[in-house]
Amino acid sequence: MIEPAFLTDTRTSYDTIVDLYVEYVGDELAARPLDRAMLAAFAELVRSGGGGPVLDVGCGPGRISRHLRDLGLDVAGLDLSPQMVARARRDHPDLRFTEGSMLELPTADGTLAGLVAWYSVIHLPDDRLPEAFAEFHRVLAPGGHLLLAFQVGDEPVHRTDASGLPVSLTFHRRRPEAVAELLRAAGLAVHAELRREPEPHAGRLEPTPQAYLLARRVGDRP
Repeated sequence: MIEPAFLTDTRTSYDTIVDLYVEYVGDELAARPLDRAMLAAFAELVRSGGGGPVLDVGCGPGRISRHLRDLGLDVAGLDLSPQMVARARRDHPDLRFTEGSMLELPTADGTLAGLVAWYSVIHLPDDRLPEAFAEFHRVLAPGGHLLLAFQVGDEPVHRTDASGLPVSLTFHRRRPEAVAELLRAAGLAVHAELRREPEPHAGRLEPTPQAYLLARRVGDRP
């Protein structure tokens, strides 16, 4: 089967910018109390439900996986980019990281207590979001928790340059209500939403508001 171009472009781009990306994100969580609050709420929900394995989908260099582990979760990371996975393994040798796509998760049905997609669905075209959400539903146990983070907006933005490095990345910005509707259609009920306005990052203002959705697997898909 021929791989979709957006997957190839995303993988190649993040392989190219892994060091730049690590420098860019830095320790931004330390300056993001609302981000930390959503991650903490997710971790508490998973723990209060009895715990279990959690997957950080699109984990990049593993910073969110590390944070979740420090919050007491049994977390593993998965990323499309082999260079990102290599960096995550180097920086966090006590955690598990695997190469793979969110459209074909290498996880058995109904085995996860939680799944985090922290700014990773932003590179999926609109017509592939239902496919990804169906995978999230498949791997979550009944009652399992999902946390999404993404940029708010109406139009995608395509980048071909990252500080002089060649990339081909499309950032899909979406409305929280539209994403919530797709989650519900996949059998994932949204029970909490946070939207925050742009804040300074890496010396400049974020280009868009940011959104965070907490959802739960409520049953089989209709």
